[in-house]
Amino acid sequence: MHVVHVASEVFPYSRSGGLGDVLGALPAQQAKLGAEVTVVSPWYASITEPVREVWRGELNELPRDLGEVRVAEAVREGVRYVFVGLSVFDRPGLYHEDDVYRFSMFGRAVLPVLARLRLLPTVLHGHDWQAALVVARARLARLRTVYTIHNLQYQGKWNMYEGRYWTALPEFAYGLDGLEYFGEINLMKGGLNFAHQVTTVSPTYAQEITTPEYGEGLDGLLTRLSIEGRLSGIINGLDQERWNPRSDPYVPSFSDLRGKQAATQALRKEFGLDDAPILATVSRLAEQKGMDLLIEALPELVKDWNVVVLGGGDPLLTAALTGWAQHPRVAFTQGMNEPLSHRIYAGAYAFAMPSRFEPCGLSQMIAMRYGTLPIVRETGGLVDTVPHDVGFHFRDATHTALKAACDAALNTPPAEWARRVDHAMSLDFSWSGPARQYLHLYQRLTGQ
Repeated sequence: MHVVHVASEVFPYSRSGGLGDVLGALPAQQAKLGAEVTVVSPWYASITEPVREVWRGELNELPRDLGEVRVAEAVREGVRYVFVGLSVFDRPGLYHEDDVYRFSMFGRAVLPVLARLRLLPTVLHGHDWQAALVVARARLARLRTVYTIHNLQYQGKWNMYEGRYWTALPEFAYGLDGLEYFGEINLMKGGLNFAHQVTTVSPTYAQEITTPEYGEGLDGLLTRLSIEGRLSGIINGLDQERWNPRSDPYVPSFSDLRGKQAATQALRKEFGLDDAPILATVSRLAEQKGMDLLIEALPELVKDWNVVVLGGGDPLLTAALTGWAQHPRVAFTQGMNEPLSHRIYAGAYAFAMPSRFEPCGLSQMIAMRYGTLPIVRETGGLVDTVPHDVGFHFRDATHTALKAACDAALNTPPAEWARRVDHAMSLDFSWSGPARQYLHLYQRLTGQ
């Protein structure tokens, strides 16, 4: 079986968040289980990992003014990585305001590139809206397709006039059963309609997105897919080697609560914190992540906690946290910093995830692996991954509910806390189970 994953980012070559982490780990695990696996992603100007150019030329399937296409390869952990170089990806960074155009060009290039390299997929597996056009084109080419929603909020919408020209699909594809969405094109809707099977990254999120509250305008379509048996949830895994407190190069190694104390003291020293427990978060700064709730709760939280935040995003939230960083019990570092994130996960006492919605989430899994207990809102993958006898849950998306859950954590007796930490560090979040679930799904689709 040859599985071809298509995604806008893949760790360690390109990454802005959880999508890149998933594509860095899931294909490798599938390769270990015996599948032939290829990952196709853009060849961004910012990629610094070594890759080898294998083809260069023009593709008839693309507009001529796009110029030459460059294709590179790399092999890592038994997985072939194919990078499609287009002029629209020559800018610094991964994402820009014209991404619907950029990923439409990418979507038109993927299948011709695979044909040039003689890489015929048994199953093509597209991820999020940036790969939706590839899924639609693969279905039209009679390939078996799986489409995974990592975050339904971002759908790839544009006006119909330019969108039709960019995507260049047959006329029937722009109807209600295709890409049309209130007079616009919607790439994600096209992926949902054309895929043989749709998955999302946790069972609870798969249920939530069939409701108006979480369905982002596509709840009707998703409900139909669910009724037809074409929608399911498979929880994400975690790269157990990259996130391993016993061998992490960025923190003092430890395997239990007692050993964790060295990491906690190092984090206190790094940020000049006092002896109050450390509440941390590593997150994109967005209302989806509930970061505004955390900021609203800060006046009360700093009475009992040190608060450490690492992340970037919304300018207003960034400005608010920058102001709060003047407080002796608040430490804020803007942007993403891989070594620092490891030190925070390892050294914190508890980890806050007050998300309004959370398709799966990796941070809570990482935190538990490092013995840092999550304080989470009951939604999506947080429900599916954080046991009630490990973390602390709250229902309402309010700063008062978040503060109450933090109080419950703070008032937990030491013996009970130690038991929760031991349980957290024993949980298995490896990719082995999810990778097998996806392979079984492919087998059902193909009869192999």
